[in-house]
Amino acid sequence: MWRVPQLTLCGQSELAWFLSTQRAREEQQHEYCGPPMDKDAGSGCSKSEEKREKMKRTLLKDWKARLSYFLQNSSTPGKPKPGKKSKQQTFIKPSPEEAQLWSEAFDELLASKYGLAAFRAFLKSEFCEENIEFWLACEDFKKTKSPQKLSSKARKIYTDFIEKEAPKEINIDFQTKTLIAQNLQDAASGCFTTAQKRVYSLMENNSYPRFLESEFYQDLCKKPQIPAEHHAT
Repeated sequence: MWRVPQLTLCGQSELAWFLSTQRAREEQQHEYCGPPMDKDAGSGCSKSEEKREKMKRTLLKDWKARLSYFLQNSSTPGKPKPGKKSKQQTFIKPSPEEAQLWSEAFDELLASKYGLAAFRAFLKSEFCEENIEFWLACEDFKKTKSPQKLSSKARKIYTDFIEKEAPKEINIDFQTKTLIAQNLQDAASGCFTTAQKRVYSLMENNSYPRFLESEFYQDLCKKPQIPAEHHAT
C-alpha cells in the first residue's frame, strides 16, 4: 500500500491548520463587511473587501507552496537498510490535461500518486482524512495473502477505524460494525468490503466534488498562457 508519511514540518497537520485558519479569516472578514449604513460605511466596506481579496490571494499562494512542499518531500517512510537502495516516492506535477482526467472519475484521481496525495491533504483540511486512510488500509488488506497477517491487520483496522470511539472512527452504520466484529474471528479478504464501499461512496459524493471545485485543482487544470509575440511593423 502506498502511504503518504506524516511530515514534521509543513506537513499534513500544518496544512490542515493553515486551511482551517484561512476559512476562519475569510468568515471574519465577511462578517465585518456587513450592509453599509451610509457612504462612509460603504467606502470602508469596499476597502475591507479589497483587503479580503488580497488576503485570499496571499493565503491561496501560501497554501499552494505548502502543498507543493508536502508533495515534494513525501517519501517512503523508514530509513534505508544497509546494502539496499532506497526507493523514494516522487511526485511529478501533472499536466493540465492529466489533471483534467481526475474530474472524469474518482478512480482516475485515486490512481494518480500526485492526485491521491493532494486529495489526502484536502481531506486533512476538512478533518476527514480517516476516510481515505481507511480505504487505503482496506486496499492493502485485500492484497495480504498470509492468514496470520490477515488476522493482525484486520484487528488493527478494527481498533483504528471501526470500534466505538476508535481514534480514526469512520461513519458507518451499527449493523455493518457488528458484522465486521463477528468476522474478526476468522478474517477473510472481504471482511471490510461493505464498509469500504460505503466510505468510497461517501468520498465520491461529498469530498471529491468539493476537491474538484477547489482553487488549487482549478489552477492545476489551467493551461499556461503563451505570451503573444509583438512584431515590428
